[in-house]
Amino acid sequence: MDAARPDPSGAGAYRAEQDNVPPHTESYMNKQELVEAVAKANDTSKAEAAKWVDSFFGHDGVIAKELKKGGEVNVTGFGNFKTRKRAQRTGRNPQTGKSIIIKASTAPVFRAGKALKDMVNKKK
Repeated sequence: MDAARPDPSGAGAYRAEQDNVPPHTESYMNKQELVEAVAKANDTSKAEAAKWVDSFFGHDGVIAKELKKGGEVNVTGFGNFKTRKRAQRTGRNPQTGKSIIIKASTAPVFRAGKALKDMVNKKK
């Protein structure tokens, strides 16, 4: 197998072979693993922990509901969840090269707090 292959976009760039490589090469936790960690940390069932996780991060969770109203969720030491308005802009269809209008939208954003940044960047 080649170590590099042409970029499918046709831009002529090369990228490393990515077949059978997980999306995260370092530690990665999915929702189920988060539920298991919460259950273990609180000595409770996975079903109960799943309710707690969903109450914060689920579609109808506290964070999503607040952002949907246009509010913010500030967790001191962890970070801030808020929304940011994106203006309408012109883009290009990568297949045809034709100009297209990308509608204005509102995107959820997260900004890590100082304590979280310090902990993540702390030397091991």
